[in-house]
Amino acid sequence: MIEESVIREVKERLDIVEVIGDFVSLKRSGSSYKALSPFTNEKTPSFFVSPSKQIFKCFSTGKGGDAIEFLKEVEGMTYIDAIKYLGEKYGVEINESTSGYEQNNDKESLLILLNKSKDFYIENLKTDEGKNIALTYFNHRKISVDMIKKFELGYSLDKWDSLYKFLIKNQFSDDNIIKAGLILENNNKKYDRFRNRVIFPIHNLSGKTIAFGARILTIDKKQPKYINSPETSLYIKSNILYGLYQSKNEIRKLDNCFLVEGYTDVISLFQIGIENVVASSGTSLTTNQIKLISRYTKNITILFDGDKAGVAASLRGMDLILENDMNVEIVSFPEGDDPDSYSKKVGKDKFQEFIDGNKKDLITFKVNLLQENEDNPVKKSEMIYDIVRSISKIPNSIKRSLFLKEASNSLEINEQALISEMNKLLLGQGNKTIRSNQIIVNNEKESPKEDSINSAIDFYERECIRMLVNYGTSDFEVIGLDRKTFIDYFLKEIQDVEFENKNYLKIIEVFKSEYKKDNVIDINYFLSGDFIDIKDDIIDLSSNRYEISKQWKNKFNIHVSEESDSLKKTTYTNILRLKFRLIRKMIKDNLQNLDKSDKQNIDEDVIKLHNKLKSAEVDIAKELGNVTSV
Repeated sequence: MIEESVIREVKERLDIVEVIGDFVSLKRSGSSYKALSPFTNEKTPSFFVSPSKQIFKCFSTGKGGDAIEFLKEVEGMTYIDAIKYLGEKYGVEINESTSGYEQNNDKESLLILLNKSKDFYIENLKTDEGKNIALTYFNHRKISVDMIKKFELGYSLDKWDSLYKFLIKNQFSDDNIIKAGLILENNNKKYDRFRNRVIFPIHNLSGKTIAFGARILTIDKKQPKYINSPETSLYIKSNILYGLYQSKNEIRKLDNCFLVEGYTDVISLFQIGIENVVASSGTSLTTNQIKLISRYTKNITILFDGDKAGVAASLRGMDLILENDMNVEIVSFPEGDDPDSYSKKVGKDKFQEFIDGNKKDLITFKVNLLQENEDNPVKKSEMIYDIVRSISKIPNSIKRSLFLKEASNSLEINEQALISEMNKLLLGQGNKTIRSNQIIVNNEKESPKEDSINSAIDFYERECIRMLVNYGTSDFEVIGLDRKTFIDYFLKEIQDVEFENKNYLKIIEVFKSEYKKDNVIDINYFLSGDFIDIKDDIIDLSSNRYEISKQWKNKFNIHVSEESDSLKKTTYTNILRLKFRLIRKMIKDNLQNLDKSDKQNIDEDVIKLHNKLKSAEVDIAKELGNVTSV
């Protein structure tokens, strides 16, 4: 357990914009920051961060909370793991026991185990075996000491069970060591998965090791050149990009991501000063990997090895990038070269010059490949169809049109023929969608119409509580108040109002309780406390997707009043409108009681109540300045 005082210190030091900015590319929007949601695939930003309130809100998914909640959602961290991560980031010392790891939950235990293993592999570089074999290999590949440290490279000893014995000695269980994918079993014997190999730790976005890649150091055709950790609860290959933890800030800064194939490609480019680079680690690019990149940039430059067969195979997955509304360019290196070897030959400046002079968009790249097969009509027609199919994947119709025109000119094919072929593809996709939607519509039950009075009550209850949550700590000058705070005024005005929403009632009760103790609370009080049932409501009520641009005043010299400028009036009006709807509902219920009563023996109390309610309705309507309707 971590002491409460330590947790409090972590929360006081952290900056939510800085924390979330490590995972999402944020852009200032008024007093807040916005970004594309990291939880869903979208084109328009719906993810907002408020530095003043230290909260985030995703309007696409409804998710929201503080920095800790964000780490839990995005990285799958536990609460404790998030505190540890933030403590490390902001220099708060958190004492962590080196024993009793099995008391943690499964994911946290695996993280501790994997990072302990990483440290073991690093320490192996200091052994005679590590120096003679692994460091010699790194030196031969011209990988510097700085890069070894930056990427936390290591070495697995040429022994059957050196890691296994180390982990057992450090009180890790067989079960968790197996779950982490670090050992294998055969005939009841356990042995290390990685032996006599240089180790490439694979990190998550917070810098924790979640898996390993390992390269063989001997010439053995029976052994694979690279082996990787199996998939675990922490490591899903399709969701991970090697080097993203180290490169994410530079990707965001340069607004471009270089995509390469292997670990050494990434490290070599970093070594010459090009740091906006990640690797798919030999796997085909996936939608989830593209979404990861899209958090930081919309631009991907794919750096292919100078291997024509490999290029052709890799192109099959490139349509995914277009489907996700990303901009993609492709660079192919000279035959026999790859990003690793070419960068070592020419250095940073020449490498960048080559990229700038040879990058092509996906369609142009495919057209160039087609021209190599111009003499083969079958291959040519297949390639043309492939180009049109790729263009059809582009969501933006203007982009599609421009690429079609470009393809028509390059291929010397009538543009209308290409448009006709693409429309067939789009129509085929559309028909499937229409049929699917029709089924859904036909199976849906018609939802009953909302009661207008109840809807209005819901709305004005929310507005009242929203004012309380956002302005509870505000100074409030009103004659007759015991204390000059908004809470004092609000609680006085709603003392005769019975809220119907249970969560709103609880929020009011918390404010009342703390008010009696002379405590004026804000949203952070709810986020820090044990208020699981109302936490989502607090986030929702305190988040605003839109705000008035400061340009009206700064540029045009036009003053646009804000809600806080007329706090008393707005609050008073909202409460009155809520009371008005509640009275109307009571009138409606009372009339129903009249209808049900015996006409010969009408209850006088019901009539009196009705008259009293109608009188109150008229009074409030007059107060609101709208006699007929409100």
